[in-house]
Amino acid sequence: MSEPSSSRSSGSARIDYSSAVATGRGDDGTTGLLFNDSRVNKDDLRTEAFGTIDEAVAALGLARAELGLKDQLGVLSGGFGRMPELILRLQRELFVAGAELATAPDARHRQTDGYTRVSAEMMEGLDAILRESEAAIVMPHEFVVPGETRTSSAIELARTVVRRAERRAVTLAQHDPVIGEGHLIPYLNRLADLLWILARMAEQAESKGATSSRPDGGPRTRSGAASPERID
Repeated sequence: MSEPSSSRSSGSARIDYSSAVATGRGDDGTTGLLFNDSRVNKDDLRTEAFGTIDEAVAALGLARAELGLKDQLGVLSGGFGRMPELILRLQRELFVAGAELATAPDARHRQTDGYTRVSAEMMEGLDAILRESEAAIVMPHEFVVPGETRTSSAIELARTVVRRAERRAVTLAQHDPVIGEGHLIPYLNRLADLLWILARMAEQAESKGATSSRPDGGPRTRSGAASPERID
């Protein structure tokens, strides 16, 4: 069997061809941070946090692709409103959150609000979308089980990944308090709430209702919230 194009030499990686993606620098289990030459392990708390943001962007891509397919088939109903554009906006904003997490601590002075750091304006925009979206749906009153539609399921998947990104960011903030001083963690918290609402909106756009987690519908939660992720 022939050797792969990338090989190790004296403990370091060497790329034997020109690649726009592969550099070989990460073959030692490290990755670079933004704005300087700092490198950290790929299982570092910081890497875990911005890597999970990357997963959330990809999960939202599934939802956007599903909406694109509906559009191609001519079955994208008016009930979806501006959801395709909104999901793309959220994906792009998550890149900002990821950049904030991926910035080397001693290079934070190079961050820019709205580009490499979550801004107050981003938070305000998210809150406005949340209020508008919540007013547009019929709110279920029980804990719900995802799976009514492909689009809503993809959005729910993205929501759970955003929640994990939030948890990773909270853990990181215990070691790097600056992370907890800005808008990043509140943004992730609010985004997960919004995605839960968008999943219900996607169901209702296809005339589907949320499935209760209890066979008999069950009692309402202690706060009237429809899902455990909404209690926060």
